[in-house]
Amino acid sequence: MTQPENKTTLDNGIRILTNNMPHSRSVSMGVLVNVGARDELLTESGLSHFIEHMLFKGTNKRSAFQIAKEFDALGGNTNAFTSMETTCYHAKVITSHTETMADLLSDIFLNSAFDPEEVEKEKPVIIQEIGMVEENPEDYIHVLTGQCCWGDNPLGSSVLGTRENILGFDTDKIKDYFIHRYQPQRTVISIAGNIEHNHILDIVGPAFESLERGSGFPNRITSEVKPGVNVYEKDLEQVHICVSMKGLPLTDQKRYAFSLLNTLIGGNMSSRLFQEIRERRGLAYSVYSFISSYVDTGMLGAYVAVDPSNAVEAADVIIREISRIKEHAVDSGELKDAIEYSKGCLLLASESTDNQMFRQAQNEIHFGRFVPLDEVISDIESVKEEDILNLARNLFDPDNLAITILGPVSGEKQFKNLLAI
Repeated sequence: MTQPENKTTLDNGIRILTNNMPHSRSVSMGVLVNVGARDELLTESGLSHFIEHMLFKGTNKRSAFQIAKEFDALGGNTNAFTSMETTCYHAKVITSHTETMADLLSDIFLNSAFDPEEVEKEKPVIIQEIGMVEENPEDYIHVLTGQCCWGDNPLGSSVLGTRENILGFDTDKIKDYFIHRYQPQRTVISIAGNIEHNHILDIVGPAFESLERGSGFPNRITSEVKPGVNVYEKDLEQVHICVSMKGLPLTDQKRYAFSLLNTLIGGNMSSRLFQEIRERRGLAYSVYSFISSYVDTGMLGAYVAVDPSNAVEAADVIIREISRIKEHAVDSGELKDAIEYSKGCLLLASESTDNQMFRQAQNEIHFGRFVPLDEVISDIESVKEEDILNLARNLFDPDNLAITILGPVSGEKQFKNLLAI
């Protein structure tokens, strides 16, 4: 009987992972590299994301149009993303197109030309992308929150970089960064669907074995969330608010309690913030909490968008609800509902080849192994009321809160007063 999860490590350090889902009609493949925006110097900010764009702009044997046309002809989905710690190139197709998909992803990753003409054409595209984020207040408040919370640390930079940097990038700089950062030892090829491991090795292994091992990857600098109130005045219809505080790293032993804490605070429609701010007070349409966790640090935050006249009240409710959860243990029924919600989301996601592909790759990058769903569910179910209480008491400190405000607000004094609770 074939094992559902398999792993092979090539001589150069590249890890190839497969998850056999025999009842699926699709296959998802991703090439994930443990490199992201936090690995860039200030003058390099935006390079990882720029490379993400350039890998679809032509190889030694395919033009940008041919790459787009061949991917489209597969009838599936292809995309890429850059985060603070990961860059990923991925696709999903029906099973019969597995080999073609693998050839295309291998070609763009291994043989991209970084043609100077294509580099220049892509600069205004990325600058427009930066503008789109800045003109979307809900997106932009999260960029500003990162800057306020992490300060000069690379975690505080936008993944997209700056306009000045984008205009200054050239082919040589892009190639040099790609060669020195995108090392085989930091690369994982993950495939999930109706596939067989040895067959995947046959069609993927020979191409990726050609990469030479890298050396000398720069250390990541750990940072803690910086407290304070930061107001960005802008003529908008709403005031957008993010309250943020210390969180946990991705691999922390208390990560499941941390996830449940987020669910209880503002992770779904029955959460405390959603019920108090939207349902009881009618202050906002959009309100939620979120987690930003990295390999060595993390943040817990809450977002709301409200009428300017309700900005102080909404921020006050967020702070008081977060404070309340550290003062009184959560009800056993409330915690049970959060646990069931988390289990449901996890199990439903497990039916997707995309989610299984991403999940096994992230587990390999962060834990060096496949983490069975049963193990995760067991750990979620083991979280107790006192675990939530102790974690909330450890993380929540009014002196370490950060509040970021974007919109028609004058001054920060009224928000600073909220921290004196």
